[in-house]
Amino acid sequence: MMNSKIIANGIVRAVGMLVLAVLILFFIYKIQSVLIHIVVAVIFSLIANPIVEFFRSKLKFSNTIAVIATLLLFVCLIVGLVFLFVPLIISQGNNLSLLDTQSIKLKTLDLYSQISTYLEHQNIDSSKVLNKSYISSKFNFDFLTDFFNSIISIISSIGITLGTMFFISFFILKDKVAFIVGIKKMLPQKNEDKILNSIYKTRTMLTRYFVGLLIQTTIICILYFIVLLIFGVENAFVIAFLCALLNIIPYLGALISMILVSVLTMLNNISADFQTVILPTTLYVVFGFLVVQIIDNNVSQPLIFSKSVNSHPLEIFLIILISGILFGIAGMIIAVPTYTIIKVIAKEFFPDNKIIEVLTKNL
Repeated sequence: MMNSKIIANGIVRAVGMLVLAVLILFFIYKIQSVLIHIVVAVIFSLIANPIVEFFRSKLKFSNTIAVIATLLLFVCLIVGLVFLFVPLIISQGNNLSLLDTQSIKLKTLDLYSQISTYLEHQNIDSSKVLNKSYISSKFNFDFLTDFFNSIISIISSIGITLGTMFFISFFILKDKVAFIVGIKKMLPQKNEDKILNSIYKTRTMLTRYFVGLLIQTTIICILYFIVLLIFGVENAFVIAFLCALLNIIPYLGALISMILVSVLTMLNNISADFQTVILPTTLYVVFGFLVVQIIDNNVSQPLIFSKSVNSHPLEIFLIILISGILFGIAGMIIAVPTYTIIKVIAKEFFPDNKIIEVLTKNL
């Protein structure tokens, strides 16, 4: 009787723990956007902290004024980047105003007829491969409206993220001492050294990572710029800079860059002949970008990710993939810094755990 009661209590506790774990995971899933904003703000605070310290030590600013000055500096930088893209937007807007959609539709249908004739000569039923009625009825430029609506939505989302990031970062930077003291009070006193070591190591490794990321982005921007100059694409530097920034998104950013540069290259030559100018130029530019990506994937990324955060490339790939599935593009961007923070903390607090020992052997 006693044993059955103990077993029943054990089952109840196990079920209760399982339900609690599920509820916690569900809660985390529901507030994932908030968590991402907090993580981004913490990472941004680590980047901005040296500037705050510079204002405090060299210019003798008070802590609050130093934080405000640092945030204003970043705001000015963002505004400057926005104005950098104004000439590109105006240029592409002029190109779109010259767009003769009816002419392009007729050219597309003519190209369809040529392909169909070629397939028939090869004894291939073109009706199974191509659908002329679909092309005729669906070929329009409504996607441009959808595209610009998506751009507006993305800009709004970025604006909300930046506003939230600056708001949270302000209090993290302003009250960082109070935060550290509060964390110390919440944890046993014996862990004080571990906390300080974790903060120091995290700051060092993330600094190395972001410096490496800046170098990688600069190299990609220069290579993209050279490719665009070779093929005479207008606003080459702005496009190269934008595509280089997109590469901050691991793996997916390269694909977005190629799609973007394809569209911009075609718009740049919209008044030229499609077969002799637009298509070859676009293919050459995309091939050039592909070569840059091969160089980046085999040289820059392994050096930065492996050396700066002391993680194996396969380990990094899996972490980025999992973060992307769980949290989308934002998760992919913050995957490596977040994983680095978790590894540093885990090594300090659980050094004897076999799994953690294997994952953090190079730290």
